[in-house]
Amino acid sequence: MVGFRNAEVPPTAAVKFVGAGAAACIADLLTFPLDTAKVRLQVQGEACIPGAMGGKAPAVKYRGVFGTIITMVRTEGLLSLYSGLAAGLQRQMSFASVRIGLYDSVKHFYTKGSDHAGIGSRLLAGCTTGGLAVAIAQPTDVVKVRFQAQARSKGGTRRYCGTIDAYKTIAKEEGMRGLWKGMSPNIARNAIVNCTELVTYDFIKDFLLMSTPMSDNLPCHFVSAFGAGLCTTVIASPVDVVKTRYVNSAPGQYSGALSCAGAMITNEGPLAFYKGFMPSFLRLGSWNVVMFVTYEQLKRALMAANHSCTTLL
Repeated sequence: MVGFRNAEVPPTAAVKFVGAGAAACIADLLTFPLDTAKVRLQVQGEACIPGAMGGKAPAVKYRGVFGTIITMVRTEGLLSLYSGLAAGLQRQMSFASVRIGLYDSVKHFYTKGSDHAGIGSRLLAGCTTGGLAVAIAQPTDVVKVRFQAQARSKGGTRRYCGTIDAYKTIAKEEGMRGLWKGMSPNIARNAIVNCTELVTYDFIKDFLLMSTPMSDNLPCHFVSAFGAGLCTTVIASPVDVVKTRYVNSAPGQYSGALSCAGAMITNEGPLAFYKGFMPSFLRLGSWNVVMFVTYEQLKRALMAANHSCTTLL
């Protein structure tokens, strides 16, 4: 990515588009329990939906990353860690393909085809693909978050029976706008995430290739992806928590994303914006490593297959 220096022919936009979606799905499959734990910790302590429990905040149920995972497995079963996985994979195929797979193409568009992209062009490309991806994939994110946030109590009623039922129910009860609920904070979140993640990966990888003995291979991809995950978590956590709270809220609970943020500060203090930080880092760091390493390898494999087919023809 961002560079493909060892190949005679750079990967096409189609190869990057398909490779990014596939790599993101693989990364989600391996890290989804951490993402679910992050969501549970982010919504914990939130004032209850009006009319329930007198509007008082519930008692703390989850403590720490692994404490959350253990509690969920003990009280809801192992499969609860993968609640919303179908929507999560749908999200990655539509979301990552656009925000990651089209990043280089958009970056080259802003630099008018030049291989030397400055920080401004990289940030602009990250904002563009991140915002476009959200506009397309927001319904899948809404459904994923709501499945992850709902506790599966034994014998209790569930908010949605399945992924398709969730899409239908949200559209019926909240209108089509309900499926795009939280799009503004999500665009803000993903503009930040995309810029930080891709630009940091870009810069770290370029630095390692130009200033160290590393070549464009697995160790370089691993270090670049881990660094990108750490920087992204630190910068994006506050807006990510607000996005999760707002997307999971009942109709009328908040007037908007800013109202949600204001309620968090008033009721829980500024540290609420970093709830779920550790699972966010563990998830995003490991997700970045798996995704970028897989993405780089898939690009090579797809280009090799394309070259073989062309040669045979």
